[in-house]
Amino acid sequence: MKHITILVPRGAVLGSIEGPRLVFTEVNALLGRMGKPPLFQVQLAGLAHETPVCGGLYNIHTALLTSDIDHTDLVIIPAVDGDPAKALEANQAFIPWIIQQYRQGAEVASLCLGAFLLASTGLITGRKCTTHWAAANDFRRMFPEVELVENRLITDEHGIYSSGGAFSYLNLVLYLIEKYAGRDMAVLCAKVFQIDIERVSQSAFVIFNGQKEHGDAPVKKAQTYIEDNYQEKITVDQLADMLALSRRNLERRFKKATANSVVEYIQRVKVEAAKNSLESSRENVNEVMYHVGYTDPKAFRDTFRRITGLSPKQYRDKYSRERVA
Repeated sequence: MKHITILVPRGAVLGSIEGPRLVFTEVNALLGRMGKPPLFQVQLAGLAHETPVCGGLYNIHTALLTSDIDHTDLVIIPAVDGDPAKALEANQAFIPWIIQQYRQGAEVASLCLGAFLLASTGLITGRKCTTHWAAANDFRRMFPEVELVENRLITDEHGIYSSGGAFSYLNLVLYLIEKYAGRDMAVLCAKVFQIDIERVSQSAFVIFNGQKEHGDAPVKKAQTYIEDNYQEKITVDQLADMLALSRRNLERRFKKATANSVVEYIQRVKVEAAKNSLESSRENVNEVMYHVGYTDPKAFRDTFRRITGLSPKQYRDKYSRERVA
């Protein structure tokens, strides 16, 4: 039987505790109906027996403290609410226990903003991790030594897992069930809980706001120029001349400040404008393409798909506020 410990951090998001508990427990129930023994022993563990979550709206009672558990097979770190730095400060006492369990052979999975607590352990230094796209800038600022891949829905690195934002943690739970109980059981759980098991990316959900929380004034000026003139053809040399910087210096500073190259930033601003048009206007795809500064339909489609994971038409069909005839 696989021993699963779901942590209950102070300020946790209730759903990311109860959701995994429900799904793993359902596996046992399904196996029982097949006349098979349970596969998972699921337990909650906190730093105290009563833990406030969801901004103090609820308290979760846990019979066990982490100090009571010598060994587990899987540690699940739920999402936390509010300011990540404050959440880490409130939950520092989990860190040595998580490290100890991993060193003893346990696997570790973070859900959504639980990635901040996971990264604080140092276990994913130099490794890939994902989290909610809206927290990507904060995560990169706080943990530059971790390779954040916010487009990914799930990462799997040496027995350490992470999931993207919000309810995408359910896809990670299904991924783990498939690993431990097989594909058939994962598909059955997907049907019971009505989860899209084939999702692999959160790119289509990302709203690109750039990275402005840095102190490099010329880079901010370049960002503002790109955002105000995305309809035009903008080159790196043009921006470098405008800022009286060498191209190499601008590219180095831009990447350091925004986590994007200049060209990537231009593309993402244009695609974000195209997404807004596809959602809210009745313009056809070619009209949208021209309005955001593209003239080559293939280049536009390829860039749009690379950034969002969808073609422009698929994106419109999925998110348009109006039906286009």
